Amino acid sequence: MWTHKAWQGRLLAHPLPAHERLRHYAAWCTAVEGNTTFYATPARQTVASWAEQTGPGFRFVLKLPRVVTHERRLTDVDEALGVFLDAIEPLGPRADALWIQLPGSFAPADVPVLARFLRRLPTTHRYAVEVRHPAFFDDPRATRLLEGVLVDADAEWIPFDTTAFFGNRPTSDAERDAWMKKPRLPRRSVALTDRPVVRYLGRDDAARTVEGWQHWVDVVAGWLREGRSPTMFVHTPDNADAPVLARRFHDEVRARLPELAALPEPLPVEPATLF
Repeated sequence: MWTHKAWQGRLLAHPLPAHERLRHYAAWCTAVEGNTTFYATPARQTVASWAEQTGPGFRFVLKLPRVVTHERRLTDVDEALGVFLDAIEPLGPRADALWIQLPGSFAPADVPVLARFLRRLPTTHRYAVEVRHPAFFDDPRATRLLEGVLVDADAEWIPFDTTAFFGNRPTSDAERDAWMKKPRLPRRSVALTDRPVVRYLGRDDAARTVEGWQHWVDVVAGWLREGRSPTMFVHTPDNADAPVLARRFHDEVRARLPELAALPEPLPVEPATLF
């Protein structure tokens, strides 16, 4: 997302060479979703550039390639997974969690496949799983089955909260597009590990986005009080103001927990002048 056109020249300096864009994003937010890794494994040299542009505390939550999760459904994936793990090695501890997003057709009957897959993964990384089959949310037995497998593997369950988004009919092209593509599932706010990850989708109307995340302000503040270290991702359908909203969410949590560290100061958008 650090190359998002809506941010260039408004939130991030523009133009910027490719090897500077992430550095400017990292002054707004201290974590990023690696969604593009789902479509193609990046070159190791590219990943090394990401490490150079970010501090040691910056968090990448990188999605496993679709050949692993969607095409081969976690079976016979050693080669593709090995290529991916080698490519992201330059990130070191910045690779905070590897994100296993499973297709909506991945059902409770497939959980044994996930269990075998998790058992074979190297312990050098943390793992977080996102499921989209309704039974995992509606059927208590399916919920317990998945939770048990994840707890055994010390893996997290990533909730993708779209409840605020689907609370009202879409009013923009971006919202109409998201309305057709995003999963409509019950909200889940249970942490299984000390490093929970949350994905939240609001609206292009900032007021509705803020109204919809109040639940998460309570939850995240509670996790922090428990000694957990959550990562929260804030999205809107057009993502035009996502970094601003993410910082606002952090401010709301920090108002309850003043000891929470402040975010870094964004880098100037305009070049410095003498006057």
